[in-house]
Amino acid sequence: MKRLLDGDSAEDAEFARRVMDIRRFALEELGLRETSNYTKYVDIDRDYLAAVVSASASDSFTRHEWWFPVVGSVPYKGFFNPADARKERSKLEKKGLDVWIRGVDAFSTLGWFSDPLYSYMKDYPVHRLADLIIHESLHATIYLKNHAQFNEELAEFVGSEGARLYIEKTFGSDSDEYRAITGSDGDSTVFLGVIRDLIAELEPLYAADLPREEKLQKKAEIIQAAKTRFDENYDTLFQNDNYRGLSELPINNAYLELYRLYYEEDHYFQDLYARSGSNLPNFITAVKTLKPPKARQNPKALLEKALSLN
Repeated sequence: MKRLLDGDSAEDAEFARRVMDIRRFALEELGLRETSNYTKYVDIDRDYLAAVVSASASDSFTRHEWWFPVVGSVPYKGFFNPADARKERSKLEKKGLDVWIRGVDAFSTLGWFSDPLYSYMKDYPVHRLADLIIHESLHATIYLKNHAQFNEELAEFVGSEGARLYIEKTFGSDSDEYRAITGSDGDSTVFLGVIRDLIAELEPLYAADLPREEKLQKKAEIIQAAKTRFDENYDTLFQNDNYRGLSELPINNAYLELYRLYYEEDHYFQDLYARSGSNLPNFITAVKTLKPPKARQNPKALLEKALSLN
């Protein structure tokens, strides 16, 4: 590990300058917590940091959770060694669970340790780099124990909106950098719609009074039909090839649950942001006042109260 500013090339220097500027924006203009995160740099020989395991019941959208000190119950477990992730998958599959392993490019240690940058991040488009740093900085600013869904949806929203504001201020709304956001957002929105449609097809099946084996058979048929439709309609739905490989994935409930965890279906945070004046620094100021909810308290209701909207 080395200091970010100790790069050996012009590329390293430009990367360091961009990261420092994003950190300054996140801290000084958005009001996120100041930490030593993203001031150091690690060379790594792969394009992801860790393998993260998620699991779900195979005949319902019931998440499997792990418990850890500080963060409480969370619906994922990370491993720096992919072989360990595969062992965890095997153990869970023996219990009849659907399991998904994904690579992640960053973790937040919630300010307990100094989170570094990694060499593969030098290739990120600037909006993705900004989104990552702001997303993880939000986790280091506020994290409500045992409320993983709220934490992840909030960080997803703040990271995305913060990156948009950074690009708009730094490059302008008529720049190629800004257009890169809107272009990728369009296809992302379409893809999320495809995933949500599939989830909506499966939910009544899981709620039906049917034998488990019959549910699993019908589940496989529904997923295969969705993949076929996806391939047939791809060119009319999407502007690029980023999502073309969906039909080749072994889609299961654990995969679908990730989208239920990270991407709010009801646009709650987006709508709340608009109702509160679309001012991200003010929004983050309200977020920073939140305390771990007591039993039966809804963190979303607490946030609305902090914004004086209820």
